[in-house]
Amino acid sequence: MSNRLPMFVKRDLDGFFGLFIDNLVQLLLIVALCEQTCGMTGAEGSKLLYQMILPGAAVSILAGNLAYAWQAHRLAKREGRSDVTALPYGINTPSLLVYVFFVMAPVYQKTHSADAAWRMGLLACLGSGIVEFFGSFVAEQIRRRTPRAALLSTLAGIAVGFIAMKFALEIFDRPLVAMLPLAIILITYFSKVPFPLGLPGGLIAVVLGTACAWLLPLVLPASWGGPAMSTAAVTKALEVRGWYLPQFVGGLLWEMLQKPDEWVGYLSVIVPMGLFNVIGSLQNIESAEAAGDRYNTATSLAINGVGTISAALFGSCFPTTIYIGHPGWKGLGARAGYSTLNGIAVTAICLTGTVALINSVVPMQAGIAIVLWIGVIITAQAFQATPPDHAPAVAIGLFPAIAAWGATVMIGTLFVAGGRSAQEMLTANPGQDVNGFLVHGMLIMERGYIFTCMILAAISALLIDRKFFSAATWSAIAAFCAGIGLTHAYQLNGNIVDYQFVFAPTAPGFLAFHATGIAVGYVFFAIVFVAFGIYHRRNPGLETVGH
Repeated sequence: MSNRLPMFVKRDLDGFFGLFIDNLVQLLLIVALCEQTCGMTGAEGSKLLYQMILPGAAVSILAGNLAYAWQAHRLAKREGRSDVTALPYGINTPSLLVYVFFVMAPVYQKTHSADAAWRMGLLACLGSGIVEFFGSFVAEQIRRRTPRAALLSTLAGIAVGFIAMKFALEIFDRPLVAMLPLAIILITYFSKVPFPLGLPGGLIAVVLGTACAWLLPLVLPASWGGPAMSTAAVTKALEVRGWYLPQFVGGLLWEMLQKPDEWVGYLSVIVPMGLFNVIGSLQNIESAEAAGDRYNTATSLAINGVGTISAALFGSCFPTTIYIGHPGWKGLGARAGYSTLNGIAVTAICLTGTVALINSVVPMQAGIAIVLWIGVIITAQAFQATPPDHAPAVAIGLFPAIAAWGATVMIGTLFVAGGRSAQEMLTANPGQDVNGFLVHGMLIMERGYIFTCMILAAISALLIDRKFFSAATWSAIAAFCAGIGLTHAYQLNGNIVDYQFVFAPTAPGFLAFHATGIAVGYVFFAIVFVAFGIYHRRNPGLETVGH
């Protein structure tokens, strides 16, 4: 049997459908959010979206996917293996949402200029890429000093809420389209029994889901859970098709950099998001190693940083990242070809304005079962790939991410429903317990939850191993993060949540919460752990408490 990694294998099609749908979701989000919150409507708005932002995204996605496929081939050759899976890659969803709502939308509200919002988004993307690139040189040191349970628990928490739960709700919200594909995916990846003619399960799921979307509404009531598919939407989508080549905007970025008074205030958003991207990518590299593929940390993160910088240089406002889900793609049997296919397909639809057309023909619900399965595998891996004794540490690390998902749902619901805002409820209830819903507690856990997940899981794993002084060190790190506002601190205006850093004033009209008390609590953690570490060192023969 040859150890050479093939350019493509049959299972790359399954991996491609899952990764492509994930990327397509991000592209659809870009179009929807930029139109709704940044004024990118009409001829001028369409020009920014389809001639600047999407072609710029194509550059970054194609370059990154090809680079990670190349990296997989190099790893396979070096280790003499043919089962290496490339790191999944695409647009970063958290950065997309944060940059739209906290960078681009405020600029648009202030200037009423979609072009000004786009320019500030470009600068934010460039800043994130710079942080990601230089963070690649120190990330391996962080990785070596972090228990695996801490890295994988964070991913599991995100997978439970923001991936598995989100898509599970969408499946049951549109059962006529999504449940038949779900059955196909469950057969494909749980039973692992091949379909006739060796057809990929992902392809069968998408085809059947699309057929259900167009045919079932002809005979069944829409209230039963069918989609709103129409030929009129297809006709409208065809109007924006064309051929849009990427355009270099480095000169524009250089001009903006020379006006620091316009962008310095947004560093409080840009720098934390860059750090989050570094940590998130680092966790995903650890996840890949747990699945059997050990990639060089610095190279992997540098590729990601260069991808984000290239996005900004060619007109996209949105950073890229190493995606969650490598174990899932590996479990599918995908290798390097799925990454290459994804880069080519995304580039094709971005350069031709086909995003809207695809969305009008293929309902998103037809393929989301694949992404749901990825979330399930990530969660399972967090427990399977860590020492059995560290399972409680994995579990405790889930809480901040689940709280963050709950806070996101709550804020989104209040925003859409109108009426009383989160700020009004907290102002009227100083105890922060609003009719049994711990709004304040969820917001505290949500801010910087990626760091909090990792810190709590690391502390727990180290205590399980009786490494009390190391646990104290992590507690001191937690105190520092909370003290400066990187975690737990927030400012709230209506339903708009932002970071509250100690070096930045509270924005006018915002209700602020500083995390000084939580920082003190983490200091107490450190003191207790150090004291108990000294006690344990003096009494090394202590029996284990419990069963």
